[in-house]
Amino acid sequence: MEVKTTMLDRERLQKDERLLRAVTGLDDKRFEALLPSFETALLEAGTPRRSAQPRQRKVGGGRKPHLRSVEEQLIYILFYFKCYPTFDLAGLLFGLDRSQANRWMHRLQPILEAALGRKMALPERKLSSIEEFVEQFPEVKRVMVDGTERGIQRAQDREKQRENYSGKKKRHTRTHLAMVSEEKRVLVMSPAYPGKTHDKGVWNQEQWAKGIPKEVEIQADAGFQGIAKEHPKTRTPHKKPRGGELSEEQKEENHALARERVVCEHAFAGVKRYGIVCQVYRNRVADFDDRSMVTAAGLWNFYLMAA
Repeated sequence: MEVKTTMLDRERLQKDERLLRAVTGLDDKRFEALLPSFETALLEAGTPRRSAQPRQRKVGGGRKPHLRSVEEQLIYILFYFKCYPTFDLAGLLFGLDRSQANRWMHRLQPILEAALGRKMALPERKLSSIEEFVEQFPEVKRVMVDGTERGIQRAQDREKQRENYSGKKKRHTRTHLAMVSEEKRVLVMSPAYPGKTHDKGVWNQEQWAKGIPKEVEIQADAGFQGIAKEHPKTRTPHKKPRGGELSEEQKEENHALARERVVCEHAFAGVKRYGIVCQVYRNRVADFDDRSMVTAAGLWNFYLMAA
């Protein structure tokens, strides 16, 4: 049986904004805003060379790429992040074979990340000093800190199983610690840690307290008890004493803090609109779980900024 496959219909996507958002995570306005930066990053990256051998054909010779236009390439990488298909399915929809779908994704992901970097949408990876925080986030007066986990496939190696098993989620995960602003923007994101790592353990490892100005309020959940010793303006929930009860005033304070901190959960929900960080992670390339999470956070930040 002969099956003819074609590139997704760009004209149909352009006419149906709901469909465009379902496929790429961006509406037409935001897609068009990202396109110039993506094209610039694509030109700066150049054509990948697979070999150091001298070119045997003149420029333009050889097999033509299936994703020829900049728009098609941006649609493809956004589609992969939003829907997280298998490479078989991605290839079927875009007229590629499985290996081509794989190569195109790994080629375009760094270009998408670079484009988001040009838009100043990527979260920072480190907080080296208070001066750096003030320079990067001059308007921020309150931040929320929390961890977010993503499911991964169960490793065959027993030690890796133990390392990545999250007692909180009762599954194998990788975890990131994130710092979020009042506007739901992900300001800082830690590297990926094994699922068994506690949020406070990541906080201690990253030492973010040294880079947050004293006048900026930190809000965190009960798992971060004790960080007030590192930063004077910190709010965490009151913990019920052993054998005792919280007062009505303490309960109300906890409820008020929860109402303010829900912004952090909204930000994580925004990042996890992208299937690559919501579904069980399947890719095998080293550190790509970390890069994909950062790119998804950058897409969410860009979505907010380009509103």
